[in-house]
Amino acid sequence: MRTTIEVVRHEDQRYSTAGDWQFPDHNLLRVRVSELGDWRYEAAIAVHEFVEAILCKNDGIAEAEVDAFDKDYAGEFTEPGDDPRAPYHRQHRVALEVERSLIAALGVTWDEYCTVVEALP
Repeated sequence: MRTTIEVVRHEDQRYSTAGDWQFPDHNLLRVRVSELGDWRYEAAIAVHEFVEAILCKNDGIAEAEVDAFDKDYAGEFTEPGDDPRAPYHRQHRVALEVERSLIAALGVTWDEYCTVVEALP
């Protein structure tokens, strides 16, 4: 499987999200990350999306299920994947653990990182 990671303007995302993944075909994973002004933040989101996508693929959770849940989400959580009703909740939580570890290893505090990500429109 080939994987591409692209940093894009936030307004060029498919919907309001800092990171997005798609499988345009079974041999390609495309990850898109919103520009955040710091390569470390963008890399952490890219890794989160990559982990989440491969776990969803492995567990038979279709991209369309994830997209539908995310685009229609109006729940109490900031991130749709944090909601236990999300079809990819477990996969999102594993990806979040990896993301948190990476941010710490890059010398950034989680609060500092979240402040920047949550400032996206």
